[in-house]
Amino acid sequence: MTAMKLFAGRTVRRPAAPSPSGVAGPGRVDRRTKDLVHRLRPGDIAIIDHVDIDRLAAESLVAARPAAILNAARSTSGRYPNLGPTIVVEAGIPLVDDLGPDVMSLRDGRWVTVEDGVVRQDDVLVAEGQIQTDETVAASLADAREGLSSQLELFAANTMDYLRRERDLLLDGVGIPELKTVLRDRQVLIVVRGYHYREDLVALTSYVKDYRPILIGVDGGADAIVEQGWTPDIIVGDMDSVSDGTLKCGAEVVVHAYRDGSAPGLDRVDALGIDRVIFPATGTSEDIAMLLADDLGAEVIVAVGTHATLVEFLDKGRSGMASTFLTRLRVGGKLVDAKGVSRLYRHRISNLQIGMLALAGLVAVACSLAATSGGHVLMGLLGAQADDVVSWFQELPWWSR
Repeated sequence: MTAMKLFAGRTVRRPAAPSPSGVAGPGRVDRRTKDLVHRLRPGDIAIIDHVDIDRLAAESLVAARPAAILNAARSTSGRYPNLGPTIVVEAGIPLVDDLGPDVMSLRDGRWVTVEDGVVRQDDVLVAEGQIQTDETVAASLADAREGLSSQLELFAANTMDYLRRERDLLLDGVGIPELKTVLRDRQVLIVVRGYHYREDLVALTSYVKDYRPILIGVDGGADAIVEQGWTPDIIVGDMDSVSDGTLKCGAEVVVHAYRDGSAPGLDRVDALGIDRVIFPATGTSEDIAMLLADDLGAEVIVAVGTHATLVEFLDKGRSGMASTFLTRLRVGGKLVDAKGVSRLYRHRISNLQIGMLALAGLVAVACSLAATSGGHVLMGLLGAQADDVVSWFQELPWWSR
């Protein structure tokens, strides 16, 4: 017998008694993991097609607390030792791997059951994959580490290719647009929605308050600035992960276009009626944000959530990530990488210690008052006031009961 369940505004067919050894829930399907996480609710079954699940995607999925994650692709292909599967498995979320393209044909919102790696919808077998465990993930990572040398060679080749194609942009700033926002001799904070960006932004609150830097949000990084209670001055990117509300906040918008003339975010920005500047360049949006700030005369560039290590470049899944390496070389000592600043220093004073310190201060004040004639008079007046308050309470009708 089946029952009907209303979930997230949709009616979902639900088996009355799913198998206790498996998991079941409404299936949410999307080939773009970063789009799916915005629709996921606790108890949903996340259905993705994500080769080499990266750390940021895994943390976003885990934060949504799905009942299980079904991946049509291999969560670790062996290209490099990605951390995503480890994060998912350690969070206790079942991860079924390499299910094949058929799993992406599941109807969004319909009830899905998963048992022993077998996926069914409406009691029909859809796909069968491998359940990832601590052991299988560790074995996959060990194999991936052996192939890392080939990725180093490929990364070096991509770096040289990017340098040949974008030599004029990197060395002479050819093609960098002019902006209305004045950056010359100003400090600039560039926010990318990368690893630990929330914690690092909190740690930079005093810096933003004291120095009032120009705030540049890279795609979803602009939303992160707004969530912190600030307003971005410039929004840079292909506009695939920033909200309409943030785009309309009054910031100057720079749309990232590619060398072939295509600009994926241009139509969206124009549809919103927002003035924009187009910046054609190979590489990533965080690169062109750094190049903008550097070429327009920023004094210091503070970066949050950007990519800085080889594994992070590979995590991004683009050969063009080699551009970030060269961009950082170009910006040089002007760049201050604030990633991890939240972990550099942690507040180590407990509430008990603060309370004891306050008590010691009160005792010191009392002792100082007691040592002076004026203090004796003040303490006498306070004592008299205290006696009056006690007498007033004793005169109340209910006091003698």
